[in-house]
This record gives sequence, C-alpha cells and structure tokens, in this order.
Amino acid sequence: MSSYSVRPATPRDAKTIAEIHVATWQVAYKDLMPEDYLAKITVEKRQAYWREAIEFSEPQLLVATEGDQVVGFVGFDRSRDAGTKSTVGEIWALYVLPEHWGKGAGLALWDGAREGLKEEGCTQVTLWVLLRNERALRFYEQAAGFKREMPSLKSVAFGSAKLEEIRLKRSVD
Repeated sequence: MSSYSVRPATPRDAKTIAEIHVATWQVAYKDLMPEDYLAKITVEKRQAYWREAIEFSEPQLLVATEGDQVVGFVGFDRSRDAGTKSTVGEIWALYVLPEHWGKGAGLALWDGAREGLKEEGCTQVTLWVLLRNERALRFYEQAAGFKREMPSLKSVAFGSAKLEEIRLKRSVD
C-alpha cells in the first residue's frame, strides 16, 4: 500500500479538487446516473463551488496527497439533515481518483475527517450514499465501520432519474 498524507485544502487546491470530483463521478456513477446529467458536471462549476467551500470552511476540506499529487478529498461538517443534534457530523463528500481506489487514500481521508469531527465536538457521523453504489457501500461499511440506518431511504433527482440514497451512521470514536 502507498502511504498517503492528509492536509487541509488550500485555495490553490480548488481546481484539482474539482477535477477529482468530476473524474470520479464520471467513473463511479457511469452506470447509475443518466449520461446527460454526468456530462453537465464541469470542472469550472465544481471549481467555483470548492473554492467557496475552502474560503468559508463549509464544509471543511482535507486532501489526500501522494508525494506532491492531490489524489482525493473529503468534505465534512455538521449534519445537514433536519432535526439532528449539534453533535452529529456528516461526511458531505469523499472522492478519490479511481487509480487510487483500494490503496488506502479513502481511509486516510476518513481518519482525517474523523479527527476533525472529534475536534468539533461531534460524537456521531452520518453520510448519504446511492443505494446502488456497491463500491462506496462496501468501503463505508467494511473499511470505515458505518452501518445502514433503516429506514432512511430518500429519492433524489439527478437529471431525469430519481435515485435512492441511504444514510449510514457510526460513532466518531
């Protein structure tokens, strides 16, 4: 396994984060989301979003690096779900370049986010995953120790398709 370092994202990382976001969506969601929806996700749009997220720390962003190359990122903060306690955090996004899947970058990012959530006083953490995204579910459940929260299914529109997401949860410790 390669060794990955994790550090806070800086404004100069915004374009690379956007490139990772788009590239990962194109591969991970290829058979899950409509092609026309995936085609509309551009680096330019994502770069503006991530630049603002870095500037305002909402969500907080960490990047995984291998040497000088940024290979993944995680965004985390308080839960966005209505009615949750202030001690519940959420992984808003966790993406790693496909060529680094299964090599430890995702776990390094999860560990970094968990430490950040702990510092924020969170005791629980949730995240939402597309129900048909088997790779992500396997990672979160088997490698990161999350459990599915039943019944938490919700339908989310992605272009012309409505897809089901499920919430996963675990303690921060």
